Amino acid sequence: MKSWNVEICDTTLRDGEQTPGVSFTCEEKQSIAQKLDEIGVEVIEAGFPSVSPYEKDCVASISRMGLDARICCLARARTGDIEAAIDCDVDMVSIFIATSDLHIKHKFRKPREEVLAGALEMIDLARDHGMQIRFAAEDASRTDISFLKEFYRAGEERGADLLSFADTVGCLVPTEMFELMRDLVSSVKKPLCAHCHNDMGCATANTITAAEAGAFQLHTTVNGIGERAGNAALEEVLVILRMKGGIDRYDLSHLHGLSQLVETCSGIHLQKTKPVVGEHAFSHESGIHIAAILEDPRTYEYFMPEMVGGERQFILGKHTGKKALEHVVATLGYQLNEQQICKVLDEVKELGESKIGITPETLTALIRHARKEP
Repeated sequence: MKSWNVEICDTTLRDGEQTPGVSFTCEEKQSIAQKLDEIGVEVIEAGFPSVSPYEKDCVASISRMGLDARICCLARARTGDIEAAIDCDVDMVSIFIATSDLHIKHKFRKPREEVLAGALEMIDLARDHGMQIRFAAEDASRTDISFLKEFYRAGEERGADLLSFADTVGCLVPTEMFELMRDLVSSVKKPLCAHCHNDMGCATANTITAAEAGAFQLHTTVNGIGERAGNAALEEVLVILRMKGGIDRYDLSHLHGLSQLVETCSGIHLQKTKPVVGEHAFSHESGIHIAAILEDPRTYEYFMPEMVGGERQFILGKHTGKKALEHVVATLGYQLNEQQICKVLDEVKELGESKIGITPETLTALIRHARKEP
């Protein structure tokens, strides 16, 4: 397998924090940044300094943590935003400008050529202070392709190090992303970035498809949090890079811990069926499945829970089988004969059909009753 040529820019601390109702303290941002660094994420987008003096202080504090990751911040194509980034001592500034006719009409009310000219001047300012520059097209997926190419070529000629493509409203499907990204990669010299939103549920798929088409920097957030339906999920992207992209340099064992930290700090609770880090990501109830897993976990798990810091769970309920029950009973330190295990199994199924959860305490009571213990 040939490894994809990619790096990760995680934007939990900026785009993730733009989730409605979410606000991280400086201490929380630092803790999340530390975990991202331990995983091996190459770029951490620490925030948007122009939001407030407190936000600016937070970004600056992360820049001074001595992390291996390069620290990035967001800036509009305005002098004050660039100066704020300079003050924060970040390694990279992401200068963004809306490029679609729809956005330009309603946000700038001036010709797009004039909008581009003003943005290019901000590249000059950032270059003079030695920062790496990411030149980002907002709403790129709905931008006239000829103007988008003009935008990127002008940016790289002016000195931008990276060119960013944002599917701002999540309007693309993977086939569209592949064709667009392949066209853009062949049209410019500088590396392209993929920044995908999840409005139609395609953010992770679009991000991976962009990588297949030649995108270099992949943007993510932990747990996929972000505006509206969120962004491409870091944990999903990293697992796919490991399993399909030939990339094994990230320490995925921290993913569950990082997910729980962001869940706590953000107050955004995960669906139980969330891939990789959800409570049920490695949970099994079906008797057929559990019987096979007890022989070889690979029968029903494509990657092992230990790889991402998770744990396998066997859930008892309506679909529980005899082998599964025997295994769970044994983990509680009990042994039952054939008649007893069948009795407990019947009671477990009956409770499951009544939508009553089988806790260890409930199962212990059923076991003792079957053994006729007081």
